Amino acid sequence: MNTRVAGNRTALAVVTTIFFMWGFITALNDVLIPHLKSVFTLNYTEVMLVQFTFFGAYFLMSLPSGKVVSRLGYRLSIVAGLAVTGIGALLFLPAALAQSYPLFLLAFFVLASGITLLQVAANPYVSLLGSPERASSRLNLAQALNSLGTTIAPKLGGLLILSVAVLGSADLAKLPAAQQAAYRLQQAHLVQGPYLVIALVLFVLAAIVWWFHLPAVSGADEHADDPNHTFLDALAHARVWFGMAAIFVYVGAEVSIGSFMINYISLPGIGDMVESRAAGFVSLYWGGAMVGRFLGSALLTRIDTRKLLAFNAVIAGLLVLTTMLTHGHMAMWSVIAIGLFNSIM
Repeated sequence: MNTRVAGNRTALAVVTTIFFMWGFITALNDVLIPHLKSVFTLNYTEVMLVQFTFFGAYFLMSLPSGKVVSRLGYRLSIVAGLAVTGIGALLFLPAALAQSYPLFLLAFFVLASGITLLQVAANPYVSLLGSPERASSRLNLAQALNSLGTTIAPKLGGLLILSVAVLGSADLAKLPAAQQAAYRLQQAHLVQGPYLVIALVLFVLAAIVWWFHLPAVSGADEHADDPNHTFLDALAHARVWFGMAAIFVYVGAEVSIGSFMINYISLPGIGDMVESRAAGFVSLYWGGAMVGRFLGSALLTRIDTRKLLAFNAVIAGLLVLTTMLTHGHMAMWSVIAIGLFNSIM
């Protein structure tokens, strides 16, 4: 029994490291969005194609990822997810060098496809690494590590990617051809370095998981695939629809806030600061989510899940109204505080 518990804890430590990585990668989008907006002179609709492409991959690849997990099992699916995510990170190198927005979108899609497979494999696996009563607590603990990645990424990404001022297209056209080429190369290197490191870390993690023997989980048959059970069967249950609607609204709110926060806080009427400094406040937003998930991991073992979720949802909604109806630091800190109350959702 002790050996099994130790094995579950070791497996949980390995898998939560992966949670950290995909949190880091996802939050780095919030830094790339203002960078790409400036480099390609995009409006907000055009630049949000980044998140549309990224989370569109979740929508398109979720069901195929489930089939992959059924065929390969948890360990090999996690390895495959890490490999695909690593390939997506490598695609940022030619996209940055070519200064091609469509290539960036392709890289985001491949990156998110790998993360989708990781989530489909890792989330249920974590929930099954122990007693069912503590499943929500384990998931919140894993998501807390995910939030640690989302907390670190904006601050580090802001220092690495937003540290150099981006020239507008008119200013760039005034430069001699040699200086234009040097400028584009500099902008490419700002993106290439972080994503090259990310790709290497992902491939190393894939190698570790390949040789690490994840313990079997009781009550789960990862290879089960009932040909008589379809996606439409699941939609026959009202709770599935309610769950889908809740996740749709929550993820949309969380991602939209994080994506626009650097530009929002930079506004003269809100924070009035440069983008590289505003990125640090995005870290506070995701840091609030991390703190909330650590607290939630403990509170959910003592408080009814529905009551705690309802309380957090109401407070988050009030904070959204506050940031809409105010300005200056009141609006800035209200939108940052939403991360804390979004945390356990």
